[in-house]
Amino acid sequence: MIENSAPGNTPLDPDEMEGLIPRHVTTQGELNQVEQANILEARTWLVGRSHPDILTDSFLRDLHKRMFKDVWKWAGKYRKSLKNIGVSAVQIPVEVKKLCEDTQFWIQNHTYSWDEIGVRFHHRLVSIHPFPNGNGRHARLATDILMRANGQEPFTWGGESEVDLIGSAGETRGGYLAALKAADNGDVGPLLSFARN
Repeated sequence: MIENSAPGNTPLDPDEMEGLIPRHVTTQGELNQVEQANILEARTWLVGRSHPDILTDSFLRDLHKRMFKDVWKWAGKYRKSLKNIGVSAVQIPVEVKKLCEDTQFWIQNHTYSWDEIGVRFHHRLVSIHPFPNGNGRHARLATDILMRANGQEPFTWGGESEVDLIGSAGETRGGYLAALKAADNGDVGPLLSFARN
């Protein structure tokens, strides 16, 4: 069993762990490496393509599948288990649909600045926590795609590599988690700062 030891990692239940495709993986570091390789493949697929349907349930599930398809059998499928974060599993499709509709409304009505639309979209997607694993990475990439598709610069997310952001208990990860907690309490300011740092 792989220990999800970095702060903020969502524990996987035994059924979810059974979905691990590369059987040689036994440590969190090895898991981070195979996941990162799959994510880089997904990023390569994204380059140069237009994505008019970003704010849809099907695009968000497909993105997660492309990011983790070589690592998890359940990639792109909503979680069925109860987690220490997120809505109940039965609410996930409804909450994702509401998030997509709300974000479309914010864009059409210029409700917030683009950066604030991005961080609010990101925070809500992480808060819904639709997948057993990879929610933060998925939400960051989905947000970057949303920003690019609308002519905006993607975020820097603390200026660290994705591996540093997910795989350690360092300052960058701590800042990200603190910014998410502030957003949980209605203050998106720290997440706005972190996203452009």
